[in-house]
Amino acid sequence: MASHSSPSSNTDKSTASTISVAAQKTGFGWRSWATVLLVLILGALVFKSLHALLADVHYRSIVHAVRHTPLNNLLLAVLATAVSYLSLAGYDVSSLRYVGAKVSRTTIGLTSFIAYALGNTVGLGVLTGGTVRMRLYTASGVEASQVAQAIAFNASAFGLGMSTFGALGLLWGAPQIEALAHIPSWLLRGLATLLLLGVAGFITLCKLRRKVLLFGRWNLRLPETGLALRQLLISAVDLSAAAATLWFLLPSGVIDLPTFVAFYAIAMALGVISHVPGGVGVFEAVILLACANHAPTSDIAAALLLYRSIYFLLPLLLATILLAAIEMRAGAGAPVARAAVRLSPWLLTALTLVTGTMLLVSGVTPATRHAEELLRLHVPLFVVEASHLIGSVAGLAMLFLARGLLHRLDAAWWASLVLTIIAGILALPKGIAVNEFIVLFLLASLLVISRKQFDRRSSLFSQTFEPGWLIAVACVLAACGWILLFAYRDIDFADRMWWQFAFDDYAPRSMRTLMVVAIIALGLGLWQLFRRSTGVAERPGEEELQRAAEVLRKQPSADACLALMGDKSLLFSASGNSFIMFAKHNRSWVALSDPVGEQQEWSELIWRFIELADGYGGRAAFYKVRPQSLPLYLDAGLRVYKLGEEAYVPLDQFSLQGPRRANLRHGVNRAEREGLSFEMLAPEQLPPLMAALKIVSDAWLADQDTREKGFSLGGFDEAYILRQPVAVIRREQKIIAFASLMCPDVLRVEAAIDLMRQLPDAPPGTMDFLFSKLMLHFKEQGFQRFGLGMAPMSGMKDHQLGSRWQRFGRILFMHGGRFYNFRGLRNFKDKFDPVWEARYLVSKGGLAPIFTFTDTAALISGGLKGAVSK
Repeated sequence: MASHSSPSSNTDKSTASTISVAAQKTGFGWRSWATVLLVLILGALVFKSLHALLADVHYRSIVHAVRHTPLNNLLLAVLATAVSYLSLAGYDVSSLRYVGAKVSRTTIGLTSFIAYALGNTVGLGVLTGGTVRMRLYTASGVEASQVAQAIAFNASAFGLGMSTFGALGLLWGAPQIEALAHIPSWLLRGLATLLLLGVAGFITLCKLRRKVLLFGRWNLRLPETGLALRQLLISAVDLSAAAATLWFLLPSGVIDLPTFVAFYAIAMALGVISHVPGGVGVFEAVILLACANHAPTSDIAAALLLYRSIYFLLPLLLATILLAAIEMRAGAGAPVARAAVRLSPWLLTALTLVTGTMLLVSGVTPATRHAEELLRLHVPLFVVEASHLIGSVAGLAMLFLARGLLHRLDAAWWASLVLTIIAGILALPKGIAVNEFIVLFLLASLLVISRKQFDRRSSLFSQTFEPGWLIAVACVLAACGWILLFAYRDIDFADRMWWQFAFDDYAPRSMRTLMVVAIIALGLGLWQLFRRSTGVAERPGEEELQRAAEVLRKQPSADACLALMGDKSLLFSASGNSFIMFAKHNRSWVALSDPVGEQQEWSELIWRFIELADGYGGRAAFYKVRPQSLPLYLDAGLRVYKLGEEAYVPLDQFSLQGPRRANLRHGVNRAEREGLSFEMLAPEQLPPLMAALKIVSDAWLADQDTREKGFSLGGFDEAYILRQPVAVIRREQKIIAFASLMCPDVLRVEAAIDLMRQLPDAPPGTMDFLFSKLMLHFKEQGFQRFGLGMAPMSGMKDHQLGSRWQRFGRILFMHGGRFYNFRGLRNFKDKFDPVWEARYLVSKGGLAPIFTFTDTAALISGGLKGAVSK
């Protein structure tokens, strides 16, 4: 077996993979450096603004304000948060009604709560509300395209509601905003009036028309008037309740609620535009500016801290507890319940990130005076020092371990559990941090309850972190540095402070802790930076192909036999009973179809393949994925893009008898009258006929003015042809057409044509004759269905809320005949009255599917030149 040197390899070395990678150090690309620079600039501006706004505020005054917030205000804030999250479910109800999907209210409530709890708090990578909706709504039977439209409707409705609500707030509080922003109140009210008139015009249009034509090309189906008005009401309730959550936490009489709502809408909008998770820093800066002249800044800062805890962290914790309760409940076997439980690693990832950040912040801030007195009496100084240091290092480790939890790694679960328990024990000697202890105890309990979800055995050191993850960790450490300077702003820092050890010397202790944490983080970051490489995957040898052939015989998918082409690398499972076939072009690592073999091993193989691509700075994708396996890819945080539809004929229903098959029956009879004969040849019968088959193949290629294909299509390679049966059509003993066949013979579920060629002078209808005879043959052999292959771009929906991908595919299918015979191919297969089943490209979002699609076309055609020509 070829060697395997992937940084993402499984710990089981015996059958880990068949690929060999030539590592070439490349580091980050220019896009990664540009992202780092942009984040640093934005972060510096936010920190600078906050530093100026908090110039006269002391850390202990904020802590005092937090501790003395009236209990009634806290309860009102919790109640307002509950109202807001309940109203957020209304977005999902409206969007599902708009796309015509029926989902139970329980499922909608569960999905909405988890999606907003996760997306609002973290909003990184796969940890988004859209991915949660796709996962749970598809599990409840909604089509993926409908879910995508519902997500787009949600975003549009939220934007419209925020604009309307902000405009009303501007009309009410224009004088106050004029004093803050130095924009004339008449101009603010004019802009608000225009916005409201636009909304009124939209509502009127919804009443008068059902559709409008956008840009002369796309029909936008408008919602019913009642639905549009209800959506505005939902937005009003949601934003009012969310703003009220913070308003209840502010000192009384600071600002009236309608005016505050206007500032809240502005702060929310800027936070979203900044793309900072949760708008942290940006949102706070706007609120501080809005309220700075009406109350002590320390009280406003305290209210913002409590608001983050109540509106963001509390729902995340409750959502995680909810999933744990579902997992513990006996009989939670419904599809939606199972899908929800599979989301628990995502929420635990988010909660671990929050907890790690909490530990780091706790390590650079002083304890209360009461805690200091207790520690002085009962705890040795070296224990206090060690607790601070170990707790902060544990917090940093949790930021890195969170990625392993996201990937369901067994080792990440164990490490997180151990560190959580250690940090929880040390929370008391560190500073009598009772709240910190409670959070850590809850996290440990939730990890234990969700143990079964972390079943992937892999090494923590095999992980490769994306630039975005490293940037996020760097931002957390930078924020901790700023908090340290803010908390000890009255202290004159000097070199001798590094070596001061006393119970009340919190500044030196925090400095030492942050320095150790920063050094460890820098070391990990540099290690990740310099271990990144690109890889060149080698083709499998004869031994690997023989192993693959054994797996292929015992599984149902016919097109999996393309692994025997030998042009794709093979990634085997640890047991060797399953594998993924893939190829690499540029940065795209493209797996063909779903994993092959035992289905219980598919999830692990998918994760390993993604990690393998990530480990070399590539983008993982899966080409021609079947609908039944989509949840596995959604669990891995990938996105779905429809490629077209594949046709197959149920053989138990196929016959040449009856009026529906009259054309086929007449074609077969005519071919037999013209002297055509059909014959099936086993692989051992083929060697003497290879020359004749080669003549037919070369003549067909020359007539079509094309070249041999690969990857997802078979090519005329003698070793490959000799591995499988071949059907031939003869006339006067001369072979005039042939087809190589893919037919796993143990389960006998599916058979399909692979390579099909004919001489240019073959009689018309030769291929119809060949297809018909093959289907009758495999029906007699007991196969269940016969695959006719895929019709690319077929079945795309022309919907105004559909993705650009779907609209582009529809246009290409309708008008791209000069490049590829999309419609003709569909029409040819329709004559056999097949069942059509969707096929998907699964990849990361953004521009990744475009690059992946281009690279896949190059793999199929032997390069980009072949893709744009023939």
